[in-house]
Amino acid sequence: MEYTYRTDIGRKRPNNQDYVGLFANAAGTTLAIVADGMGGHLGGDVAAEMAVSHIGYAFEKTETTDVETIVRWLIFELQEENTVILEKAQQYADLSGMGTTLVAVIISGNRFVVANIGDSRGYLYRNQHLIQITEDHSLVNELVKTGELTPEEAEKFPQRNVITRSLGVSSDVDADVTIYDMEYDDYLLLCSDGLTNQVSDAEIAAVLAQPVPIGEKAGQLIDKANAAGGPDNITALIIHQDWRAQP
Repeated sequence: MEYTYRTDIGRKRPNNQDYVGLFANAAGTTLAIVADGMGGHLGGDVAAEMAVSHIGYAFEKTETTDVETIVRWLIFELQEENTVILEKAQQYADLSGMGTTLVAVIISGNRFVVANIGDSRGYLYRNQHLIQITEDHSLVNELVKTGELTPEEAEKFPQRNVITRSLGVSSDVDADVTIYDMEYDDYLLLCSDGLTNQVSDAEIAAVLAQPVPIGEKAGQLIDKANAAGGPDNITALIIHQDWRAQP
């Protein structure tokens, strides 16, 4: 397995409220997280860093490789971190209203768990096909699902950045958590909306298809988002399954 990530402030924002991390537990299981903070002043930075660092630290102390146990652990940790962010926001006036989206992958053997809340996305690139394996928790996605907007109209919808779920906003966490099988030569991409709002799925697939090191792929994705205007922070984390499982 090989991993890489790149994060960039973009061309319009005064600071980077994205936060990203890679962690391993005592059994060698891997956790990857991308968080995209939101909130006034420094709140977004704080919420995103808290979510990634706290969950990552807790994961490093675990020892399990059992996927079902991992799912239960992850759901519990997301709820715990949500409570911590809420309490911190209530303690400090300049952090009031802070929150963060989050997308995480935990890989154990030839299976992986994906969890997301908000509009940071997870993609699977397999056999030259790119599949979005998370669903955006956003107003624009809800309107597309109900038929009130077409996908084409959604791209120009003025409130496309309105999030319907996040960490740190309400007492309940409603994250999507799914288990998948992993195959040889699979790519997983975790990214913030600073990438997907500027770079199409077709462009992402074309980058992942190139026969270049994954670090170069991540760099190209960042460059494309910036070339399209870079209005937001941009983060891309790529995981490549580069070994074949033994029968």
